[in-house]
Amino acid sequence: MAKKPKFDVIIFGATSFVGDIITAYMMKQYGVSGKVAWAVAGRSESKLAALKEKHGAEALDHIIADASDETALKQMVTQAKVILSTVGPYALYGEPLVKACVEAGTDYCDLAGEVQWYKCMMDKYAATAEKTGARIVHCSGYDSIPSDMGVYYLQQHAQEKLGSYCNQVDMRVKKIKGAASGGTIASMINITKEAVKDPALRKELANPYSICPADHDFTVRQDNISGAVFDGDYDAWIAPFVMAAVNTRVVHRTNALMDNAYGTDFKYSEAMIMGKGSKGKSRARMLSFGLGAFMVSAALPPTRWVLEKFVVTKPGDGPSPEDQENGLYDMRFIGKTKEGGQIKVKVYGDKDPGYGSTAKIISEAALCLAGLPKKDKAGGFWTPASAFGQSLIDNLTAHAGLTFEVLDD
Repeated sequence: MAKKPKFDVIIFGATSFVGDIITAYMMKQYGVSGKVAWAVAGRSESKLAALKEKHGAEALDHIIADASDETALKQMVTQAKVILSTVGPYALYGEPLVKACVEAGTDYCDLAGEVQWYKCMMDKYAATAEKTGARIVHCSGYDSIPSDMGVYYLQQHAQEKLGSYCNQVDMRVKKIKGAASGGTIASMINITKEAVKDPALRKELANPYSICPADHDFTVRQDNISGAVFDGDYDAWIAPFVMAAVNTRVVHRTNALMDNAYGTDFKYSEAMIMGKGSKGKSRARMLSFGLGAFMVSAALPPTRWVLEKFVVTKPGDGPSPEDQENGLYDMRFIGKTKEGGQIKVKVYGDKDPGYGSTAKIISEAALCLAGLPKKDKAGGFWTPASAFGQSLIDNLTAHAGLTFEVLDD
């Protein structure tokens, strides 16, 4: 009989900027000797010691492991039910840990928003994960849990209120306050850099069903909001949402893994509400232009160097604790059925999305995964909604500062 893991969760990359925030949250919420057995891990003994001292967690266990040291990773993953990884960009540093977890049958979640890497890991390790029982849940931070769980929540209430699932859902960011994660920006730059060199990758990134199972039945053309567009549902102008390319694909994979519950003709889009009238139109155009300019700059070596050197937030850096506390996001979902029914849902987060909220979200996702019996969910690559369902919503609302609510018409 296999030895029972010592820990429920090990936070790998705990000394990173977001890892430090996750550690603070876990200490505040669960302590060292409470009902949750957890540990921190990283490559530096001195940094881990300083982290524990900072948070009054001297009694907390820690593990030394480098992202490239396969032997150390293998030893680490056997000690936990779940590995929570913050070490990105994952396309550059993440594969050895996923491989170790899959081979050991250890569950795993991360903050990855890199769909090209997500697909690569599935192609390489899905068959083995199914054999060993390892459950892999990528995209377990702000991208893509509020979107994925928001659609799931809407669909459950649509079934109750309207008698059927919605075959069209649109998410609009009404308000967002907070800085983009340095790791997220680094991942975006790395994806752009890879895509410039690889035509096949560019084609894959344009596919809205890129991470769906190979036998999916989805053929509906999805709306790709790439510029300023007028949205009649809100009587306002909308612009591209930077995380839509990740979130939409996760939602479509959820639909596939739930036996096409939302329908084979399901459509889903994401955008940002920029306001009404000429001012809203101007804001939408400016944001669209800014995102386009960023992607072009990231694609060209000279301007990419300038971005990385002088402009964007670097991995390991982030907003002050005050800015994290003062951040928030307000996401609105409108679902429509074939019969003309409609339902509106709001998902609200009480901290800045890239750090303060993400730290709480992934912590609760990891604990959901640790408490999910192997018999209830087989090994493989799951999305948050397809793996956890209502249990994650319950955890997020109880502990992580998120609210989910159906809005009156």
